Amino acid sequence: MNILTHYQRIGGEAKVRQLVDRFYDHMDELPEVWGIRKLHAESLMGSREKLFDFLSGWMGGPQLYKDKHGEPFLRRRHLPFPIGDAERDQWMHCMTLALEEVVEDPQLRQELHQAFVKVADHMRNQAPVAGHHHH
Repeated sequence: MNILTHYQRIGGEAKVRQLVDRFYDHMDELPEVWGIRKLHAESLMGSREKLFDFLSGWMGGPQLYKDKHGEPFLRRRHLPFPIGDAERDQWMHCMTLALEEVVEDPQLRQELHQAFVKVADHMRNQAPVAGHHHH
């Protein structure tokens, strides 16, 4: 039985590019995610390229990021930026919207969403604010 990669199931390069573009369009346009938008460069072109390269390999397609930049080491590369619960949630908000727009298959959408939640959670490098308990 041939197991398809997420890259194949989403529809390859064009769909991954679309996901990345929708993600950053939301980041650029939604006032409620200004907290993470301001952590990015004024132009999102570099971020779009890097996320596209990363997701390509992460989803089982061409290892574009590795070829250009070496191992992703995502958490280490994000350490210069203060990432707490709010930043994680804003990032996931943009990605959830992008997934809903780009991925037709609900099963694949759910799988990718769960995988992104794990990645986004792993990026946190700020202790939760005392008194704010999420159950």
